[in-house]
Amino acid sequence: MPTEHAELTTEQVLRRDIPWETYMTTKLITGTGLQLLRRYDNRSESDRAALLDDDGPAYVHVFVSILCDIFKEETVEYVLALIDEMLTANPKRARLFYDKSLASEDTYEPFLRLLWKGNWFIQEKSCTILSMIVSARSKNQGGVTANGESSNSKKQLTTIDDVLKGLVEWLCVQLKNPSHPSRGIPTAITCLVTLLKEPVARSLFVQADGVKLLVPLISPASTQQSMQLLYETCLCVWLLSYYEPAIEYLATSRTLQRLIEVVKGSTKEKVVRVVILTLRNLLPKGTFGAQMVDLGLPQIVQSLKAQAWSDEDLLEALNQLEDGLKANIKKMSSFDKYKQEVLLGHLDWSPMHKDPIFWRENITKFEENDFQILRVLITILDTSGDPRALAVACFDLSQFIQYHPAGRVIVNDLKAKERVMKLMNHENPEVTKNALLCIQRLFLGAKYASFLQA
Repeated sequence: MPTEHAELTTEQVLRRDIPWETYMTTKLITGTGLQLLRRYDNRSESDRAALLDDDGPAYVHVFVSILCDIFKEETVEYVLALIDEMLTANPKRARLFYDKSLASEDTYEPFLRLLWKGNWFIQEKSCTILSMIVSARSKNQGGVTANGESSNSKKQLTTIDDVLKGLVEWLCVQLKNPSHPSRGIPTAITCLVTLLKEPVARSLFVQADGVKLLVPLISPASTQQSMQLLYETCLCVWLLSYYEPAIEYLATSRTLQRLIEVVKGSTKEKVVRVVILTLRNLLPKGTFGAQMVDLGLPQIVQSLKAQAWSDEDLLEALNQLEDGLKANIKKMSSFDKYKQEVLLGHLDWSPMHKDPIFWRENITKFEENDFQILRVLITILDTSGDPRALAVACFDLSQFIQYHPAGRVIVNDLKAKERVMKLMNHENPEVTKNALLCIQRLFLGAKYASFLQA
């Protein structure tokens, strides 16, 4: 792809002088077409607006005809820039493409073709124009008809479904292998935000395995540019969170972890808002609720609530999310609650720590994920500055030694002894008492140490 095309701007392209008379002599445009173009070309925005108000469909017809019949790159770029400018100035003009007078014309075909055939400027403009046309269609036009598809037309016209299919396919290709190094992905995501409002597009995107292409883009942003890309990616995920088949894909990827990372590190209100609204949608689905609790979302929601947000929707969603998470915690088994406490490092003397029934019933669960919970307890001994957490961690290790048949061996293998020994000199008496109990159980074994239980 030639670099000069990659960096072309609309302003540069619109400064070109296109030889319309030559095109008329070679019968590539009609006399009427030439007249319309002469009136429109190089005029002010207000003059152009008046011409479009009077003769909008005729201009769409001329622009589309040129894209169908003329293949010279400079001219194609120029006409795409004209259409883009016309629609950007007033997006409602996209409705002109659905005018009855254009019913027998294949209005979408040139744009779909140019998505794949043109340089980056042409691809980007075709994508933007098509997504504006898609979002302008009135709902009663359904998803099956073309822009009026006449019954007597000989050839099959490109339908809006063809457009959605072609666009989704092109967007997935851009996300995998962008045509432009810095603008390919942002352009694709901006277009997706528009498209995913359409149920048909959601379905096509999921079928094309597009959901997994969004996941790597959900990561904390540093620059203004990456912030906008992150925001629009999260908007796409939010739109997909209303669509059941997409939710299954979201559940089997790292989407939830990444959304929570983003919301933890973001101060941008619009980003926080769209992520919280997405999490609220996902909360009642499948195992999302339990995962959210595991990932520490209840604490994050609490700290977000303490901040001064101005957005009412965000505040309401935070309250709903908090209530939903509380309900999920209530449903959790005692071991799930214990695990949650340990993984978050928020250890306290809740009843289960000293409850023999809890330890007898759940002792084998400590073996899950290669003794994950024990490893975390030992890490807490190294890293926590909270005396209560240190005391409880020592006590829980001593409980494990007492209730697990191989408790002493396992705790020794995990190199806990040195860490507990250090804590025997801690300034807090609660910590030293429980460190001592743990060391006694490590040395004496369960049978004798049970007499020493405080």
